[in-house]
Amino acid sequence: MEKIELIRGDITRMEVGAVVNAANSSLLGGGGVDGAIHRAGGPEILEACKQIRAASGKCPTGQAVITTAGKMPAQRVIHTVGPIWGQQSETESDRLLANCYRNSLALAVQHKLTSVAFPNISTGVYGFPKERAAKVAIRAVTEFLSADNSIKQLYFVCFDEENFNLYESLLLKTNN
Repeated sequence: MEKIELIRGDITRMEVGAVVNAANSSLLGGGGVDGAIHRAGGPEILEACKQIRAASGKCPTGQAVITTAGKMPAQRVIHTVGPIWGQQSETESDRLLANCYRNSLALAVQHKLTSVAFPNISTGVYGFPKERAAKVAIRAVTEFLSADNSIKQLYFVCFDEENFNLYESLLLKTNN
């Protein structure tokens, strides 16, 4: 799909409508991409997350919320909470992970953002098998983009070579 582009690099440097953060349910920052986004964006992101928590509580797995991007070049950050592998059945984990992508894209559309950059949600400390997660991600975004043409450009931003190679291989199969 020509709207999908694969990049190996740092998601915090993406000049897009929204960068998606693989957040934890507290929304208060953490390790991996979550920590990198909070560091790069500065205290404005944490303050916005604290306001969301005060109004709505923790963010449930599979759901998404939107904040400022602070000092990052993106316009907004969409925080989504991926499943922790082994806490649900494999089928339920797949469903929750797909919801992360769908709900993030729906928020982007709602806020009239036309470009979105996704990290590899749940594949770090949350332990989701990388190839399985990539298949779920590609299927979820492809289905969304087929049904809604508001998003003009979607990026999968892989920090590590293993995820990049997985996505590259799977996207080639999808496009053939």
